[in-house]
Amino acid sequence: MPRKISDVGEKGLIKRILSKAEKSEFNSTFLDKFSFKSLSDDAALINLGDQYLVTTSDMLFKSTHFPDDMNHDQIGKKVVTVNVSDLAAMGAKPIGIIVSMGLPRDMLLDEFEELIEGILDMCSKYDMKLIGGDTNESQELTLCGTCLGIVQKENVLMKDGAKPGDIIAITGPVGLAAAGFEVLFNKNKFQDLNPNYKDHLLKHALNPKARVNEGILLAKSGFITSATDITDGLVSEIDELVNANNHRIGMTLNEEMLPIPEEILEVADKTGKDPLEFALYYGEDFELLLTVKKECFKQIEERIQLYEIGNVTSSGKIEILHKDGTKNIIKPHGYEHLSPKKG
Repeated sequence: MPRKISDVGEKGLIKRILSKAEKSEFNSTFLDKFSFKSLSDDAALINLGDQYLVTTSDMLFKSTHFPDDMNHDQIGKKVVTVNVSDLAAMGAKPIGIIVSMGLPRDMLLDEFEELIEGILDMCSKYDMKLIGGDTNESQELTLCGTCLGIVQKENVLMKDGAKPGDIIAITGPVGLAAAGFEVLFNKNKFQDLNPNYKDHLLKHALNPKARVNEGILLAKSGFITSATDITDGLVSEIDELVNANNHRIGMTLNEEMLPIPEEILEVADKTGKDPLEFALYYGEDFELLLTVKKECFKQIEERIQLYEIGNVTSSGKIEILHKDGTKNIIKPHGYEHLSPKKG
């Protein structure tokens, strides 16, 4: 029987693309060895002398990425934030975004205006501009953003580079967005949830913010050995860092160190789910995952709030040290489009 793309999943498809693209020959002064290495990173690097133009693209669908409770202003903001987060992971300053839109013909004009206002408002917050795009008719609302940023060559952050002994850190708590969506989709279970908790969780689910300033400062520090964002889940992205180093490194997380807020513990209690699952696997947190030179961690921590969550090893495995002192290997999974279980 012919195989389907869902038999290999999104990451399997990307590996196939990379294996073919890396064999193609193309000579240009705008592409250097890091340009080709960035094929498997958060964004592409275009050589501009002492700087890189950093480019990334993300496509979002109403049925997959925007819950019914998300208004069109929030949808517009999210398409910008999703793209900018990739630039933040590379240490780049965003300068502009191109947004192509597939619009259903019965979309209300007020909804369209709200969508554009959301895009422009978030561009303003990230100190960048909407610089182009395309509009077309589509069965469902579909948005594709292509974001451009700039970074000095010596500052660019990439997924490879972590070394045994480095500290693993993140820029914020994990699991808040996942818990927020849990509240959003199961409102009846959370009628008595602390209103402040509820507002905080829904804000993370519906109004995410990219860590742009943090990414730029971290890149300039010279202390970061590798970086990515964790929108597809913490463990999934840790696996990306391990893979980027061809499994020459491993990573051990410390459960005691994971920043899991009280709000998540309450949501987990009401749903009967493990709070650790929210933190490790669910995704949609727009935080940065970093490896930091051990001897430099205190210095960078004085400038930017970071959470130490583990250390880089030479095991080639992803492991977690539990609160009871036991350690086990973690299976790397998180959100993945076209995964086999989606059919």
